[in-house]
Amino acid sequence: MISVVIGAFNAEEFIAEAIESVLSQSYKNFEVIVVDDGSTDNTHRVVESFSDRGVVLVTQENNGAAAARNRAIEIAKGDYLAFLDADDVWTEFKLESQLNELAADPSLDAVFGMMQQVFQADWDQATAKPIAPDTDLLKGITQATMLIKRESFNRIGPFSEERTVGEFVDWLLRAKEEGFNYKLMPDLHLRRRIHNNNLGIRARSEVNDYLRILKSSMDRRRIAHSEKNDDGEMDE
Repeated sequence: MISVVIGAFNAEEFIAEAIESVLSQSYKNFEVIVVDDGSTDNTHRVVESFSDRGVVLVTQENNGAAAARNRAIEIAKGDYLAFLDADDVWTEFKLESQLNELAADPSLDAVFGMMQQVFQADWDQATAKPIAPDTDLLKGITQATMLIKRESFNRIGPFSEERTVGEFVDWLLRAKEEGFNYKLMPDLHLRRRIHNNNLGIRARSEVNDYLRILKSSMDRRRIAHSEKNDDGEMDE
């Protein structure tokens, strides 16, 4: 079974479409867990309207996207984990095609797919960072296109709840340090909605957060390299 994790904060406008894109998947053996991260709008009521279709709602105080995902993972029952943001949608064969890819190559920890940007009318291009036009397919190395084996995720560990942005970048860097084996599929799996409330779109003020993530990764590698050299000297 696949556990589908959706974190949501003030997502009443878009979350129904996100959930429908999961429920409409060609592959049907999944559970859907939505964590409402302290929303102040009607997000929880929208999610509750899907309760008769098996969607599980968990509520918590506003602790951030990483905490919301980690909370869902704690109660997830699946052998595989998939993640979707509350304002994005999957294409119909996303789960089926990715599960088949993992079955075809048991050495893989996870697979990713391509994504496409979908622009909302409220998107303020003048103040947002430049991004690709909505006609382009982009390499979707992001949590929303990832299908990962539960055992692989457990080996790498949860998302860092200290990060307000870039928590997936931090996780991916740690994963690569652990020998994370993944494949990018050529199929379109995600339509990512671009609007003024997107986390990460107005990223100029958060550059320092990403720099800290990269520094942490470099520090871990430096320590690991130093310990390896020390072990070699002791063997001599």
